[in-house]
Amino acid sequence: MTASMKLPARASAKPVTAADFDIETDIVVVGGGAGGLASALFARWEGNEVVLLEKAPELGGTTRKAAFWYWVPNNKAMQALGIADPKPDCIRYMARLARPERYVAGHPTFGLDPWEYAMCEAFYDNASTATELLAEKGALEYRHCPDVPDYWAEFGEDKAPKGRVLLPKGAKDSMSDGGEVAIRTMSATARRHGIEIRTGMRVQRLTRGDDGAVNGVQASDIDGRLTTVRARKAVIFASGGFTHDAEMRRNFLAAPVFGGCAAVSNEGDFVRIGAAAGGQLRNMNYAWMCPIVLEKALNRDPGLIGTFSPSGDSMIYVDRQGRRVTNEKLAYNESAQAFFQWDAAKGEYPNLVLFAIWDQRSQDHSASDEYGRFIVPPGADDAHVVKADTLEGLSVGIAERLARHADNIGGLGLSADFAASLGATIDRFNGFAESGRDLDFRRGERPVEQLFNGPVAEPAGKNPTMYPIAKSGPFYAALLSGGNLDTKGGPKTSPQGQVLDDEDQPIPGLYGVGNCVASASARAYWAGGGTLGPILAYAYLAARRAHLEPIKTAVGKIAAE
Repeated sequence: MTASMKLPARASAKPVTAADFDIETDIVVVGGGAGGLASALFARWEGNEVVLLEKAPELGGTTRKAAFWYWVPNNKAMQALGIADPKPDCIRYMARLARPERYVAGHPTFGLDPWEYAMCEAFYDNASTATELLAEKGALEYRHCPDVPDYWAEFGEDKAPKGRVLLPKGAKDSMSDGGEVAIRTMSATARRHGIEIRTGMRVQRLTRGDDGAVNGVQASDIDGRLTTVRARKAVIFASGGFTHDAEMRRNFLAAPVFGGCAAVSNEGDFVRIGAAAGGQLRNMNYAWMCPIVLEKALNRDPGLIGTFSPSGDSMIYVDRQGRRVTNEKLAYNESAQAFFQWDAAKGEYPNLVLFAIWDQRSQDHSASDEYGRFIVPPGADDAHVVKADTLEGLSVGIAERLARHADNIGGLGLSADFAASLGATIDRFNGFAESGRDLDFRRGERPVEQLFNGPVAEPAGKNPTMYPIAKSGPFYAALLSGGNLDTKGGPKTSPQGQVLDDEDQPIPGLYGVGNCVASASARAYWAGGGTLGPILAYAYLAARRAHLEPIKTAVGKIAAE
């Protein structure tokens, strides 16, 4: 989707009682990414008529930009290989990372509250069933990735540190384009099975019958024309988070985030619609996070992909003082946290913008247009890259870029001795690279850091994530900040996807799946595919429960076609 492509305008989210309906179906699904397509497919396979409404002009949402690894505990391929993945151990690992401040290894729920535990248990129990059904029906065939480690594979709680990751069968060997494959196969299967798909339709609000149950939606197109769709059984939202609503980011997220790599249509529609219908909001302060190229975010570049794999062994991140402040090879969700450090004495975020610095070796051997890498090959869009023959020249170029964006970044600028400090930082890093040990941040010591190292020149150094940075130019830089893959807060649901009110009671006829609803993962990003694995499991559960909904009353009549 291009930046110039317009979306239907937002209108009031207040529910209405509809007098007439233009379309009638059993289940309405809102959103055409992985969560929406999976929900629609599972609902159709239960025997329901399904209409899927997508706000953007095309299907795919954030999924289309994703590698589409999906994390499936105790999956069938693991079982075939004899890899044990008992439920208590798996949930213990999830709890340790989701709520580390409450984690108790011997507690019946490991410190999770009852809702969090029930959500994790439902995910474990149903993820493999859901993915096998998608594969059997030809919607999402997969290949197993037995050697991909979880993001904390070294933790004692992780008894199955490898083997939980699946990938769409037709994805590249680099495993970077699975989202394109998934959307292509899932949407083709949806059409083949008779699911009605309408794009360019923004759902604005719910409709309710005289009994208060949700019985449909009202959606508008780019010209403002309204279509009212009756859902005899239920409405399932899978419309994504609020990454691209700046007001919601400022008011709900605990960190200053400039944007992210979610689809630009992810504007938090279900936060407004679900809350207006009485839904209880939860975990609004959390997001799936990743470093992003600052200028792409400020420009609302629809092609922005988070830096999931920061390639380059002769590459470091430095702050405005020219000093390293973090391990550059951390998994992306954790790497993003470095940008949000708060200096209480100075009243500022000193690392709000960090600078990736690399040399010609990394430019020649680590450039790639995959996984959101900022070191890009010749011919790719490199407008975000600063280049100079000396560190002094690089400093001038970085300072000019910062000045260009000063009003958006609190006037952050370089220290007067940035170039000299950068030179000393490079000398220190080079000593670590030569010895193979990073005494400051332990770069490259964990399995996940090797996983996301990216392409490097051969022969590699003693530690494949580090190689001495050249003494002479050219040198390169990119401005980075912390961003969202997408947010993970919204209306609270039951494990079966039922949206819950303030008394934890289901709102009849209303369901939610994916990043538009609250995630029990809290602050955790357990592994590659830790977003998509749960989405598929909960889509399966929501569709099955929605199928059992009683037929809702309709006020008025179905409008003539």
